[in-house]
Amino acid sequence: MYKLEDLEVYKISTEIRRDVSEFSKRLPNDEKYMLKSQIVRASRSVSANIAEGYGRFHFQEQIQYCRQSRGSLFELKDHLGVALEENYIVIDDFKIKIVKIETAIKKLNGYIKYLQNQKNRNN
Repeated sequence: MYKLEDLEVYKISTEIRRDVSEFSKRLPNDEKYMLKSQIVRASRSVSANIAEGYGRFHFQEQIQYCRQSRGSLFELKDHLGVALEENYIVIDDFKIKIVKIETAIKKLNGYIKYLQNQKNRNN
């Protein structure tokens, strides 16, 4: 049996969360209750939903939490786009973060597919 911390998708989501947390500290003070709050909450939501889903008994519940996590990853991409438009992030750093997010989305999609297969096997 795997632990939550063994899941590749969870590992990358926690890495993204740490990256975003560090980046958010460099945002201007006037973004404290706007972009900073939004971007931090979205990044935390990714790993938190994976963890909550992992703790659920039924595969369908796990899948639903993973879908919420995927939505938060897309939200995070949008927030980073805003940061780029506002010149809060340089293009190279933006691209690195987007690649990491897209990798997480692919891993999450694979995990969802795995959960769906497990669900179908048990029916």
